[in-house]
Amino acid sequence: MAVNSKKWLKLRLVSVLIFFLVLFIALFSRAFQLQVLSGEKLKNLAQRQHMATLQLQPERGMIYDRNGEKLAVSVLADSVCADPTRIADPVRASQQIAGILNLDKQVVMKKILEPKNFCWLARRISPDQAANVDNAEIEGIFLVKEPKRFYPNGQLAAHLLGFAGADANGLEGLENKYDDILKGKPEKMAWARDAKGKKIFLRVANDEAKKDESVNLVLTIDSRIQYLVETHLKEAVVSKGAKGGIAIVMDPKTGEILAMANEVGFNPNNINGLTPEKWRNRAITDYFDPGSTFKPFLVAGALEEKTVRESEKFYCEDGNYAVANRVIHEANRKRHGQLSVRDILKYSSNIGAVKIAQKLGKEKFYQYIDSFGFGMKTGIDLPGESPGLVRPVKKWTKVDTATIAFGQGVSVTAIQMIAAMSAIANGGVLMKPYILRSVTDKNNIPIKMYNPTVVRKVVSVETAKRMTNMLTEVVGSADGTGKNANIVNVAVAGKTGTSQKFDFSRGVYSSEKVRTSFMGFFPADNPQVAILVILDEPQRDKWGGVAAAPVFKSIGEQILNCFKTNIRETPIFEQGKPNKVQLISAQETIFARSVDNNDESAVPDFHGLTIRDAMKKAKAKSIELKVSGNGWAVRQYPPAGVVLGEDRVCNVVFEMNN
Repeated sequence: MAVNSKKWLKLRLVSVLIFFLVLFIALFSRAFQLQVLSGEKLKNLAQRQHMATLQLQPERGMIYDRNGEKLAVSVLADSVCADPTRIADPVRASQQIAGILNLDKQVVMKKILEPKNFCWLARRISPDQAANVDNAEIEGIFLVKEPKRFYPNGQLAAHLLGFAGADANGLEGLENKYDDILKGKPEKMAWARDAKGKKIFLRVANDEAKKDESVNLVLTIDSRIQYLVETHLKEAVVSKGAKGGIAIVMDPKTGEILAMANEVGFNPNNINGLTPEKWRNRAITDYFDPGSTFKPFLVAGALEEKTVRESEKFYCEDGNYAVANRVIHEANRKRHGQLSVRDILKYSSNIGAVKIAQKLGKEKFYQYIDSFGFGMKTGIDLPGESPGLVRPVKKWTKVDTATIAFGQGVSVTAIQMIAAMSAIANGGVLMKPYILRSVTDKNNIPIKMYNPTVVRKVVSVETAKRMTNMLTEVVGSADGTGKNANIVNVAVAGKTGTSQKFDFSRGVYSSEKVRTSFMGFFPADNPQVAILVILDEPQRDKWGGVAAAPVFKSIGEQILNCFKTNIRETPIFEQGKPNKVQLISAQETIFARSVDNNDESAVPDFHGLTIRDAMKKAKAKSIELKVSGNGWAVRQYPPAGVVLGEDRVCNVVFEMNN
């Protein structure tokens, strides 16, 4: 029995040892699993239980005009969020918050009762509301600072700038076009909790390397010119009872847009309740029949092809001219006999234009329509641009050729019109219109500069000069249709237009609904400013020379007055003739600084060089030369002495000496 008792005792002891060994192994394995195999997972779980994080929208880069005036900025505003797990009395909390923020109590309560530890209650509230929320000291309700987009000038340039949404994404205009570079990297707000769930600290976690990735934009727009353009356009729309209006100011030598206005405007600081109709930038999206403002491009093509001469006369059929099954009439039922090409423009004769188009031929006419940039996008750096509508020439009938001659049956955009008119002002060279002048970092140090871009040479310098002379008579002559655009002591070249709007319900052009327009440039001998004005469906004064031309005059005069320090007057060259006024171009004004031309970063002077010599000089400075024309260099963009951007590109126009 003693032996059996000893065996049993040993077995019992072994069993206990095995039990503890198995228990130790099990505990060790569990510890290994928890601490090593599942350590990271459990760590993240613990952090989710004790840490709360919230991704905050980044602060967007600023937008400036060409003079450094702020057009769009980001300011910090308070937003209200809640942790429903920390709210002891949801009913009372909902009542308090709803009362302070003027919200629906049931909507607030629904958010608070959701089974999660975070929800937004209101975004970017007013300072007074934020103070009231803070003073209420409601457990589980917090204030968080978020960047809010703010437009200091309200409606100014609103259609250009567009706006950003609550999520800090650009939705319209430049805010949308350059959204990727304007918005920075998101930030994270984090707070820790103790075992009872009480918040114990708050911090913002950033990746410092990515914090300053957003950039600023500097535009070609001059806010002073933009303001006066918007003011005069609005006055005209109201006084003429118009449905709306468009105005664009452009530097014809560079393609820089100095102002672009749409009426009726809107305030991007408050877009609640607005429809896309209100914020659409009609200057680039809408296309329409241009009317008589299209005639200069027909005449320019005919002169370039030597199909007509300025003094050549055409019989204008005493006001009625049959083409196939259509009878062409003069505007306002005027009756003309023999008119020279010069007078056809001055009096804006429809029948005279038809006969020039017939002599030029539809194929050549179409070629110049295409070359002036119609039927295609200009490439302006704004979203939503339309190409307009020009039907293939093979589908043109005789009537089509006739009506397109006076701007009916072809659809264009306002930006196409001002760019094409600027080509005549710029010695026959078409420039690409653009809005963005440079991109800068957070310290406003330039990262990239945008230079003027030559699209193509449309007509010769000689043709452009002859067109300018004729268009100057349109404005300067006492009986010219554009006489109301005349500016004292400044030679203005321009053209009026009145186009009937197509009535789709009746299938005919309306005699009641029209667009009136005027476009021109000055000073005529050295153009610095090109302006286009369009009034949509004016109820009073339904002619371009009466409704739109005075708006051009008002804008032009005020530009001259506002920038009189940039005006150089030359002596009277002939007794009785007005002084010749020259504006310093926008491009020269921007880059008016002293730079050593021997500096490797500066643009050399190419004027007077042949293409071969200019290419050689550019190569020596590692500059890419974009050449337009033949002969000797007469213009360059950017000007000599300017510091080049990273792309190191210079556009040079060459012409043959006459």
